[in-house]
Amino acid sequence: MAKKELKLHAVVSPTETVVVSAYDENGKADACTLAFYMVSSHVPPCVTIAINASRKRKTLKSILEKKAFVLGIPSISQVEAVDYLGVESGYDADKLKNMNFTTSKARTVDAPVINEILLSLECEVVHTVTVGSHTQITGEVKNILADESILNEKDRIVLENLNPIIYDEEQFRYLAIGEKISDAFAPGAALKKKL
Repeated sequence: MAKKELKLHAVVSPTETVVVSAYDENGKADACTLAFYMVSSHVPPCVTIAINASRKRKTLKSILEKKAFVLGIPSISQVEAVDYLGVESGYDADKLKNMNFTTSKARTVDAPVINEILLSLECEVVHTVTVGSHTQITGEVKNILADESILNEKDRIVLENLNPIIYDEEQFRYLAIGEKISDAFAPGAALKKKL
């Protein structure tokens, strides 16, 4: 198999598209769309986001001031509104109002929950660091809000019901999740027994 060296760039493929929301210094809700997101700890549960700090970012400023944010995982039916939240500036427009998104105060942190997003993680900022162009923010998840429509009988999230937006940084496009190919850990465990 031949391999080719590529020009250096951020390789982010694939990843869930998320929306982070925060209150500004006047208590007004704002949000932005991100592709730089990951789970960073099981215990305590934490997520890490990265926001481009080389440009003026209202949501970044608000998160750093309030030390809190809500991470929402939107569904593919919301792709147009979610993309808009990423290309418009909160300094220039009331983005949430323009998309007919409503908010409620989070139960555990000083940040807004976008009511129309089916899965929301209320996060308290526990660590920040700037790496190159982006500020990485780790938030400890203090509460999880999930619409009943995306849960199974054991209150576990069913990814197919959530139908998250997948971002492809290489082709600059949004995708839906694909089909199940295997149960997790089963193929490796079976192979381990054989070896």
